Parts: sequence; structure tokens; C-alpha cells
Amino acid sequence: MVLLFRRFMEQALLEAQKAYDMNEVPIGAVVVKDGEIIARGHNLRETGRDPTLHAEMVAIREAARYLGGWRLTGCELYVTIEPCPMCAGAIIQARIQRVVFGAMDPKAGCAGSLYNLLQDPRFNHQVEVVGGVMEEECRRIMQDFFRKKREK
Repeated sequence: MVLLFRRFMEQALLEAQKAYDMNEVPIGAVVVKDGEIIARGHNLRETGRDPTLHAEMVAIREAARYLGGWRLTGCELYVTIEPCPMCAGAIIQARIQRVVFGAMDPKAGCAGSLYNLLQDPRFNHQVEVVGGVMEEECRRIMQDFFRKKREK
């Protein structure tokens, strides 16, 4: 299972690199169904001038289009950084089965850092959460991005 998680997290990191290259916060995501990537996304908030264009939201929208409906049951979302409240809400609404993320986000994370919205039993859907997959690599790309921003 760990090798499978790494395989898909590597793809999410490639998406994060695309964001980095566009001067976007380097977060990437992929949606997987039945062992195949059906959607990809990376942050596009600056490019699209849209606060909802987080990597997870982009990937979820693409997956819904691909599947022809909003229910992403049986899907897994791989994302380089722990989802924020907005993305956690979308994950719940989309009925995603599992979220696998790389590094924690102590300032906005809602899969265990600040809150754990994804597993709150008060919601009508709970999501399996696996954190820390390729954590160092996921953290490093963020740290490098913000270090370079501060140097400018």
C-alpha cells in the first residue's frame, strides 16, 4: 500500500511543481479511481484570480466532469499539503473515500492539524485520512518556494 501511495503522491508533486513554475503556491493533487488517475490539479489562485482554485478543488471539478456527476464515491484524493476548510468541505460533499496527503498545514489544515473535518461524525460522510506520505518532499517544495519569495 505504501508504494501505491508514493506512486500517486509523486504525481501530485509533479502538479505542485507546475504551480511552483507558475509562481503559484506549490500544491498539487490527483484524484484516483480504481487505481487510475482520473483528474489532476494544482493551485491556480493567482493565475485565475479566484480564491477557490486550490489544487484539490481543480482536481475534484475535473474528476466530476470525467465521471459525469458530483459523487466521487470510490475515489481517492492525493494532495501534497493537508486540505484547508474549503477543500475539506468539498471533499466531504463529493463523497471522496480517502484522502492521502503529504505535509501537515498547522495554519489551515482540516485533516488533523487545526480540525479534522474529514472524520467528524456529525457530517453525513466521513473520509479515511492518511497523512505523512512523502512528507519531507512535500514540505521541501513549499519551504523552497517561500524562501525564494522572501529573498526577492
